[in-house]
Amino acid sequence: MIHRLIELSLRNRGLVIAVYLGLAAWGYWALLRTPIDAIPDLSDNQVIVFTDWTGRSPQEVEDQVTYPLVTNLQGLPGVRVVRASSAFGFSMINVIFEDNVDLYWARTRVLERLNLVGKQLPEGVVPTLGPDATGVGQIFWYTLESDQMNLRDLRTLQDWFVRYQLNSVQGVAEVASVGGYVQQYQVDVDPNKLRSYSLPLSMVVEAVQHSNNNVGGNVVEQAGQWSVVRGVGLIQSAADVENIVLASPNGIPIYVKNVANVKLGNAFRTGA
Repeated sequence: MIHRLIELSLRNRGLVIAVYLGLAAWGYWALLRTPIDAIPDLSDNQVIVFTDWTGRSPQEVEDQVTYPLVTNLQGLPGVRVVRASSAFGFSMINVIFEDNVDLYWARTRVLERLNLVGKQLPEGVVPTLGPDATGVGQIFWYTLESDQMNLRDLRTLQDWFVRYQLNSVQGVAEVASVGGYVQQYQVDVDPNKLRSYSLPLSMVVEAVQHSNNNVGGNVVEQAGQWSVVRGVGLIQSAADVENIVLASPNGIPIYVKNVANVKLGNAFRTGA
């Protein structure tokens, strides 16, 4: 067999050379167009669902958030397995699809199911999808450093300015902030002062929640011109929180500053 192949090649030298050149050209063309990854992505075809429920224990998160989400996401077409974990004030669900399922189609199906199951979750709990990227997609770490700014100010700069600029770069799926301190307004209520004014703690919570809001009105026409009427009530400083009115018995207002100490502070850190 080998002798006949050699004899056939010798008799058809032109054909052998043409086949060789064709294979060499095809190999060179394929080499230039073959995608090469330094770290191949071997992760599962999955969609991650995050849910925050601040201040709740892992058992409450499991019973009222994680369990309803898992039971509804298991019935999606193409789902291979659903894995979930519950922590303090936080739930994470990994919906793993078959390898032949398109990732963006899977994200659309999960989002549709989340819209339906939202009515079964506690008030104010809104699940969100994780980024459409895997763990091996992390490409760059950077730090913000300053001698004039503390860690809270640096984190604020990162969350409200730097992150949005980097998110606008083509191909960037997510910019995750790590470290620093998240700024928040902290209202430290004095229970003795509340008792002296005969006010419940819930009144303070509701007053602060309802005061951080803009209200739209109508328009006033004057000399052929319209002036827009609106109420601006967004909180911009700790003084704005202090001057929120809780009640006004006999026409005398009781402010938040009369029963609590308001200050700018750092949010409590959670996570590993």
